[in-house]
Amino acid sequence: MTRTHQEPAPGIDAALRAAQALTSAYDDYDTDRALRRVTALADGRATDPATRAQPPAPYPTAHEQAAHDLDLAVTLIVDSPQAHVSLARLVDLDRIEPEGALVFAALLRLAGYGDQAQFWFEFAAGAGNRTAAFCLYLLHQGRAEHRAAAYWRGQARTAAAPAEHPAPARRRQRPLLSEGVRRELISRCWEGRRPTLPPRLEAVIHGLPVDCADEDFGEIPRPDDVLTRLPGHEHPPG
Repeated sequence: MTRTHQEPAPGIDAALRAAQALTSAYDDYDTDRALRRVTALADGRATDPATRAQPPAPYPTAHEQAAHDLDLAVTLIVDSPQAHVSLARLVDLDRIEPEGALVFAALLRLAGYGDQAQFWFEFAAGAGNRTAAFCLYLLHQGRAEHRAAAYWRGQARTAAAPAEHPAPARRRQRPLLSEGVRRELISRCWEGRRPTLPPRLEAVIHGLPVDCADEDFGEIPRPDDVLTRLPGHEHPPG
């Protein structure tokens, strides 16, 4: 994917500001801290300022920029401190869990699913999740489907605020993915490359049970409790 260098690179900061809905999904998710983490990871790759990693420059078309911004958004979603517990609620509880559906959609996107990820983004957005609606705006903008993109952008602005949950006890949250995988996803976004899960994790996602083929989206993967143990599947048993 070709990028243009005719304008100053806005960096990850601009993309995070464009994806303000990320802070709405997780009340205590600090996007400023996420920006600092992304910058530190990139800077840590090289100590020489001349060779230090640079943020991706603007893309030449709106649909290419939207596709990159969606890649960044799903990466931040699975990197969120609440990602694991939100997905676990989707797996364990017999009720609608929009935040968990959002995380599941992000995982499907990172595993190479297109329409199936869209199905779960729509599920989450239909339950009032503004981040999911914003992701759908980016998804349709990336396909140059401007009418659908405009609809979901409007939904992202008007969707109901997330339901209030009792304040959880202060403790370290279990990450959804290992630190190494999360660092690689963020690094690929920073470099302007498509973030993808490692082959073994991708195989786990592609091995999930599926519902009967949907008329619009085909076979739809269903969440399974294997998703709550993803770091254990990164390496072959030995």
